[in-house]
Amino acid sequence: MEWNIKKVGSALRYYKALAWCSFLFLTISFSPQLSAHLFPAEGSKLHYRVIGLSGPQMTSGANYTFEIATGNFGTEDSFKKNIIVTRSSNENKTIAEVPAFGAQYTWRVISASKTGVAKSEFHHFSTGMIPNVDTNVSRLRILKSCDQCNAAYVFIDGKRTLYDMKGQPVWYLPALPGFSKEKLSDLRDLKLSPKGTITFLLDQQAYEINYDGDILWKGPNTGVVSGKRIEHYHHEFTRLASGHYMVLGDEKVLWKLPPTTDSSVLHDDNVVWDKAKKTINQKIDFGTIIEYDEKGKVVWSWKSSAYFKTSDLINRKTPKGLYDIDTHENSFFFDEKTKTVYISFRNISRVVKISYPDGRVLGAYGNVYNPGRSLTENSLFCYQHSCRRSQKGYLYIYNNNSCNSNAFPQILMIKEPVSDKEKLKAVWGYECNDEMRSEKKQTSDRYTTGGNVLELADNSLFVSMCSGYSELFIVNIDKKILWSAVPEKWNLDEKMWEGTTQYRASVINIRKDLEKLIWRVGKK
Repeated sequence: MEWNIKKVGSALRYYKALAWCSFLFLTISFSPQLSAHLFPAEGSKLHYRVIGLSGPQMTSGANYTFEIATGNFGTEDSFKKNIIVTRSSNENKTIAEVPAFGAQYTWRVISASKTGVAKSEFHHFSTGMIPNVDTNVSRLRILKSCDQCNAAYVFIDGKRTLYDMKGQPVWYLPALPGFSKEKLSDLRDLKLSPKGTITFLLDQQAYEINYDGDILWKGPNTGVVSGKRIEHYHHEFTRLASGHYMVLGDEKVLWKLPPTTDSSVLHDDNVVWDKAKKTINQKIDFGTIIEYDEKGKVVWSWKSSAYFKTSDLINRKTPKGLYDIDTHENSFFFDEKTKTVYISFRNISRVVKISYPDGRVLGAYGNVYNPGRSLTENSLFCYQHSCRRSQKGYLYIYNNNSCNSNAFPQILMIKEPVSDKEKLKAVWGYECNDEMRSEKKQTSDRYTTGGNVLELADNSLFVSMCSGYSELFIVNIDKKILWSAVPEKWNLDEKMWEGTTQYRASVINIRKDLEKLIWRVGKK
């Protein structure tokens, strides 16, 4: 077979010219269709500084370079002079951090492949600003830094803000429809879910949002379990690994008092006379746990009233014969592997363990109440918050220790009894004292509310102290403090920094969990 050299040369010149035209086209700009796939979108106002940037997927084997400059620019020269971030990736996306809130930025993505180099147009976004992330008036003061912890991030619910471990705010909850700035400060239990979303409680309602602050799920709150108008969600809301949701609620019940009860109790606001049945009934608040599926249907619930009605607690009576019952449910932990649920009842210093889904009580940890004795004498913990089961099967408790005068809170690791002959046993403990601060020792009444303990992957513990001072720290099993900080706000009148109130803090300490949140791979 003979080749026509002239035709071959002509064809080669044609394809070279075509390739050169394609290269020039790509170098000038992405097509409008491709530009539509860029994120952040043109003109976006973001409430975070750790940003997932993405461009269109180009040919296989392409490399991508993301560039960010401070300021709003439209020309090559001005953009190049102000570049602060350059990220290279073999994917069409990357995660980058910009330095400040309340600032403007310009960015672009450049892709390079065998067919040439393609530059996007200049795109622009800005970051918002609220007082909670203005470090002149609100801060997370680092008391002890930790290089090995620097990849982690901390949610502080009282500030509705995510901080890095150097004390810099990187994300904040934006405004929500129907809530004032003041009301948003009441937010509780802000944390990452196993599905790469964020959950929290606000104004007796449960919310799930994505990184952008879009509401993905909201508790039905219809009163199906409580029997009232709403469920009164409170204290803790968790999305489970199964994808379901679990939350604490309230139940107001009427307990019939014995016929021997003195009629003088009818003057009490919590006592109701049933004329038809001629019975005296007492109004008592109890707690519930409710599990919802992703469509908001109740799939499981448990009421503490059923348990306490036949428990030793009925022995607690006032001198007039009323039930002296104030349980105050404030925390739960669902061990999905062992199908057990732990519930903390603060005001009776008790943790109850139940089986799931039948709701049988497997254990009640705390002192037993006997007739004539109204006070608890729990020697292990008192007014506790946050019960959690560890990876090794121990029970972790944030012990507020409020019953003991001038005592500090404790973190307790407890071994559960495996037979009726055994007792609950503390096998490790750490006192949350003030050694890391210059303040004088305070009385225990400032430690009565809030507090949390979370076990990290390396078995160290992330601790969020109660609302009296709200110190945060990480302590290892050898009782060595690895990192510590305290949230503060500037008191303009007193011209000084002062501690801020929070209920609970949580931590993101695994990089892939942060990436899951940023790329919005959870529920859409």
